[in-house]
Amino acid sequence: MKLANDILLNGALVLIVLAGALLLVRIWRGPSMLDRAVAVDIAAVLIIAGIGVNAAITRTSYYLSIMLVTAFLGFTSSVAIARFIAARDRPGVRTRPGAVSLKKVQGPKERP
Repeated sequence: MKLANDILLNGALVLIVLAGALLLVRIWRGPSMLDRAVAVDIAAVLIIAGIGVNAAITRTSYYLSIMLVTAFLGFTSSVAIARFIAARDRPGVRTRPGAVSLKKVQGPKERP
């Protein structure tokens, strides 16, 4: 039974490392900010999974509180990134009172 547990835990660790490598490629290539934000969220999940595998290998429950704190930080960072992207991409974004509008700089369009 111990041999089967070791094989499964080492297999899980290999899969987590492989997923982390593929995740780094996604973060590097993007193509959009949202893709990178989702990849960072998945990185938090992979870190939690790695801590869980380590807790199972060492048979200690000390890591469970660390997993909870990491999950909370991952969730709050995802919400913060989503709010930042939503505020940035909102169509009616207010400009500063003294800022010059792009329409004023370009001038009126010529009609044919």
